[in-house]
Amino acid sequence: MDGRNETTGSIAFVIFGVTGDLTKRKLLPALYQLAREKRIPERIDIIGFARRPWDDGLMQQVLTEGIHEYARISPVDNKIISELLSDAKYILSEFEDRKGYDELNRHLDDKKYRKVIFYLATPPDSYANIINNISACQDYAINKEWLRIVVEKPYGRDLNSAQSLENDLRKCFSEEQIFRIDHYLGKETVQNILVFRFANGIFEPLWNKNFIDHVQITVSESTDVGTRAGYFDTSGVIRDMFANHLLQLVTLTAMEAPYAFNAESVRDEKMKVLKSLRPLISKVALENTIRGQYDDTKIAEKVLPGYLHEDRVAKNSITETYLSAKLFIDNWRWANVPFYIRSGKCLPVRATEIAIQFKQIPLSLFNWKNMAGEAPNVLVLRLQPDEGITLSFGAKLPGPVNQIAPVNMEFCYQDAFGSEPPEAYERLLLDCILGDQTLFTRHDEVIEQWRFVTEILKAWEENPVKELPKYQIGSWGPVESEQFISRDNRNWRNLQG
Repeated sequence: MDGRNETTGSIAFVIFGVTGDLTKRKLLPALYQLAREKRIPERIDIIGFARRPWDDGLMQQVLTEGIHEYARISPVDNKIISELLSDAKYILSEFEDRKGYDELNRHLDDKKYRKVIFYLATPPDSYANIINNISACQDYAINKEWLRIVVEKPYGRDLNSAQSLENDLRKCFSEEQIFRIDHYLGKETVQNILVFRFANGIFEPLWNKNFIDHVQITVSESTDVGTRAGYFDTSGVIRDMFANHLLQLVTLTAMEAPYAFNAESVRDEKMKVLKSLRPLISKVALENTIRGQYDDTKIAEKVLPGYLHEDRVAKNSITETYLSAKLFIDNWRWANVPFYIRSGKCLPVRATEIAIQFKQIPLSLFNWKNMAGEAPNVLVLRLQPDEGITLSFGAKLPGPVNQIAPVNMEFCYQDAFGSEPPEAYERLLLDCILGDQTLFTRHDEVIEQWRFVTEILKAWEENPVKELPKYQIGSWGPVESEQFISRDNRNWRNLQG
């Protein structure tokens, strides 16, 4: 990366909230890895914008430490770090202070950047101030080859706030310039769902109501709310996970084949799934959702505090740390096939998977003893911790006794390809630089997701409860969730970390 004085062909990567953990843990390690692999087509310069009393040198130092600590591949190459950060610029400003944006604008103009990415790595309540101040500085768009903005989820708190955020974004940016990032969509296994389904002739014919009994999607976290307690108590699982990650996984699992693998066709098919979701309104929403909170739990003579005893959590809070739901997609492919969704804090393991449970044959073969259970054929797409795919089926147990035992066929990314898959942010940041929106959420998807979720929120508000069901830290949620799925003669899967 030479020619440091002429930056006309460079990309200005402006990070609002650069002092936060997201930048240190994810964004800079991802950019470093892309630079290391020579995937970034042009030089990229980091411009930080935040409130802390930092300067250029301190920002470079902190981000260098972050790359050393969180880089995917060790040892790190200090020469690449130096090239990435040597011209890094820090702008000290409140997000609502126009003077900071004027300084930013002057810097972009002085350096003659023709390609600019604005990245909102801030709390969501700062989005409006940042977007409106960017919009007020019309000079940003002058003489630029392209201008893009990346927005982290959550995109609002309900339908009205999501629409308001979208209106703010569209004051200054077109849809082609807006990259709504959901890091789950950057995971290799998530992307592989489409390849697995549509590039392999053996599974697509079975991917429908005729052969699939139900689908389970689980996003479990083993940690508590920690330092995010203040934010989480105003959000809960439904806003933090369900309204984005989980519904996006539903769309990718259920969508029809796109006519091409490009942004518009893939997102068109995802949108059709969202439009086909059976609404959860009023009493139906209450019957098909289960909420819970982790409780004080004694483990090895030590009492771990429950959610209501966390700092910055209201003592009478009814914010859910666990949520399970049953969804239906009312279209030809998925008619009457339930999608069971669950996510929570303080569960036994940190894991994410999509499990496709196929229907069982009517009778056991020749009355053999079936050790594989009532429905042995399960296809599991594992997103974390070890990305891969598992197919479970029944086979004859060796020996003279006729017994059917469960066996697995395993595919693990690391074993198959000799290395761990790239971090999600590596793929997503590269796609943003290249202008590929396939793995980003479109405007109408955001609105439709919130339209569906807001009806659930409305049902909860109209039927208030004094407290939520409790569950022990390290368990799989409240007993009510087990009863919820057992009503349908089914059981939740026990995931392994």
